[in-house]
Amino acid sequence: MSLPKVFVTRIIPPEAQEILNKVAKIEIWPQETKPPQEVLIQKASECIGLFTTIEDQINGEVLKSGKDSLKIVSNYAVGYDNFDIDTATKNGIIMCNTPDVLSQTTADLAFGLMLSIARNIVRGDNFVRSGKWTHWHPSTLLGRDIYGANLLVVGLGRIGMEVCRRAIGFGMEIFYYTRTRKLNLEKELGLKFVPELKDGIAKSDFISINTILNDQTYHLFGKEEFNTMKNSAIIVNTARGPIIDMESLYKALKNNQIAGAALDVTDPEPIPTSHPILSLENFVVTPHIGSASIETRKKMAVAAAKNIEAYLLNKAIPSSING
Repeated sequence: MSLPKVFVTRIIPPEAQEILNKVAKIEIWPQETKPPQEVLIQKASECIGLFTTIEDQINGEVLKSGKDSLKIVSNYAVGYDNFDIDTATKNGIIMCNTPDVLSQTTADLAFGLMLSIARNIVRGDNFVRSGKWTHWHPSTLLGRDIYGANLLVVGLGRIGMEVCRRAIGFGMEIFYYTRTRKLNLEKELGLKFVPELKDGIAKSDFISINTILNDQTYHLFGKEEFNTMKNSAIIVNTARGPIIDMESLYKALKNNQIAGAALDVTDPEPIPTSHPILSLENFVVTPHIGSASIETRKKMAVAAAKNIEAYLLNKAIPSSING
């Protein structure tokens, strides 16, 4: 009896390949760049499963082409804004992600970005490499303290909670904004709920964006929000790029309306090297590496593979989004 086909859109760790090889005939896209959309459409019509990344747009066209064959799609990510969940559900296709395994790593990066912009770490590195460090001076590259500052966490899911736990160690006063108030976490972690985003923005020295991207959070931070922020405030985004209006952010940074921004995600992504925001010294960016540790990426790949394995073995799927 031949094994069902699964298409994997990137080269993945051998531990995940091993899981899939036991239950399916897998084909792995060999290139570093994502497969073209026409390849996804073709593979959806041929395979029972797709192992995807956030760059792969599993839209209505892909899902409809797989209506007679495709049964499960597993994203190598916790986010799934690259999925058309409604079309998948209508066609009986199970969509999956990999929650729980990347919260710690992404929260680490959020604080790394916060420190990098607040303490001018990137600027300091460039300062040395460019030969400008010729003497010590008391006003060279003065930054801002994180310890004891006010932090607003936007989105209190798993990653947001881990950001809060790290902030406790920095002695920060932590405010949070989310759809549903979480009294248990207020008691456990000493958090303070802000029912209106603008109120949290106005009182915060640092803002960490950790919410999902949807119609409500698209451009959640724009001109009005940057006008509300303190001139000394810093914003960090490790969630999704379109949550911030990049044009408004650029103007706020250029005009020193806010002190700085550090992003792991941008809109568009990758950000063009010609984008004017890249010329600003009060801006730090990394190439969407929130979960990019060896240990975490291995766990994510294994989790994504186990979703497909469970379906093919007729077992409960660990991380189904719509079923």
